[in-house]
Amino acid sequence: MASDKTANRRRYSPEFKAKVMGECDVLGASVAKVAMSHGINTNVVHGWRKLARGVGGPTGASPRESSCRSPSSRGACSPLLSATLKSNCAAAR
Repeated sequence: MASDKTANRRRYSPEFKAKVMGECDVLGASVAKVAMSHGINTNVVHGWRKLARGVGGPTGASPRESSCRSPSSRGACSPLLSATLKSNCAAAR
């Protein structure tokens, strides 16, 4: 039965994940609204954000947590976020 679940599971590219999370990082943006605009469940996007922050991961806090505190630095997070997602996706395979 586990194979039935994985057969229907959607896969998103690291670039798409970075795009969606970049939209979530805009000051005043709602994660739920961004997720709905892309046809994705809000919990999926929250999970991506959690992975990108390194919460629950083996290394603890990631550089993204300390570098994205101020609204002015939000745009600078996209390359780091993309790299983090790519490494997480590669590790999961």
